[in-house]
Amino acid sequence: MARGEKADVSRRDVVKMAGASGLAGLAGVTGSASAQEYPPIGNFPIQGEAATFGFTVPQSGPYSSEGQDELRAYKLAVEHLNNGGGWVDSWNGLSGNGVLDKEIDFVSGDTATDADQARQTARRMIQRDQAIMLSGGSSSAVAIAIQELCQREKVQYQCCLTHSNETTGKNCVRYSFREMFNAYMTAQALVPPVTKEFGKDQQFYQLYADYTWGKTVESSVQKFFTEAGWSQINSVATPLGTKDFSSYLSQVPRKKTDVLFLDHYGLDGANSLSQAISMGLDKDMEIIVPLYNRPMAQAAGGAIEGVFGTVAWDSQIDNQPSNDFTQAFQDKYARIPSGPAQLAYAQTLQYAAAVERAGTFYPPEVIKALEGYEYDNFGMGPELMRKCDHQAQRAVPVVKGLPASEQKQGQFFEIVNLTPRDTLGYACDEGPAARCDLGPYE
Repeated sequence: MARGEKADVSRRDVVKMAGASGLAGLAGVTGSASAQEYPPIGNFPIQGEAATFGFTVPQSGPYSSEGQDELRAYKLAVEHLNNGGGWVDSWNGLSGNGVLDKEIDFVSGDTATDADQARQTARRMIQRDQAIMLSGGSSSAVAIAIQELCQREKVQYQCCLTHSNETTGKNCVRYSFREMFNAYMTAQALVPPVTKEFGKDQQFYQLYADYTWGKTVESSVQKFFTEAGWSQINSVATPLGTKDFSSYLSQVPRKKTDVLFLDHYGLDGANSLSQAISMGLDKDMEIIVPLYNRPMAQAAGGAIEGVFGTVAWDSQIDNQPSNDFTQAFQDKYARIPSGPAQLAYAQTLQYAAAVERAGTFYPPEVIKALEGYEYDNFGMGPELMRKCDHQAQRAVPVVKGLPASEQKQGQFFEIVNLTPRDTLGYACDEGPAARCDLGPYE
């Protein structure tokens, strides 16, 4: 893993005044910016003038297209933290002059969408590169493996794209936070528009990726759609990285199935959906892909027409934070950012702002600065980083694929509903959170 290149613009000489923008957190923890000494823990205290962030992204494997966009956003976030620009110019507490007077450096590594490789990559970043914070993930198995390592090593992990219920459920840890909504919330958000469109008393069939993410999507879809009056015919597991789904798709009973759920993501999702269309399944049933994004939609092309799903974020969301991020990303890379890119950028700044509020890089204080924190910075409306399970309470965009003739650069689906956070989720003693035990701060 080569150390990331420095930004090509000079660092600012003057720290900008904080609070100029109105994108400040609504409420939070007031950190102590004193000279209080903290004991060594993890990679604290930081040695030298720079703080190193470690970015673990899939640069190969079925989720590599998402990983490429994540890495672009991570690099942009580091550039803005060091030199200003983008959200840093309007985020209360961030100066554009590093973080707590330390320049931010970074290392990056390939997870290959594989938990074992991801764990090795993260361990090198922690032990060799002395990373004070890690962020990444497009596979929930990868995210869970890294966050468990980070809990043992006492290094904070900011989840990027991980959608399994278990990330902040039974596998939750104190040293990890998730902004992304989970499979439970996806199913909740899909039920109203989908049942309105397709009607009641539908029979559905599921193909799902055979690992923690796909399993929790399958169980969440079954729970909420059966509660809404639908009935499940069957659900069948498919291996992660499957290229030819024809043997699985051919088993779907065409005469009985009203709706087919394809619980796949990334290149797998593009392949399974495209193959379902080429086999003519869309002539006999409706198709839903519970979670997808721009790179996946682009790869699937016209196959996404009329297909419902949810996305992490999209540039069509028209408000100041979303527009500012889209513009900054376009200025840097001449391309529209994806939802995973927005998550990567946001989680880097979220951590940096928590450090500034805490007044220290000491991990337990940074964690406390995020727990129970309310904010309105990400373009999704008011959000809460819940203390009990470190799961963000946030809105969920429900989308529907556009016909090929209406698709254009960066726009492959229409947003049919931005489901507000107050209609989603579960209490701390319910759902996935009921199985969460965060563990110690130290």
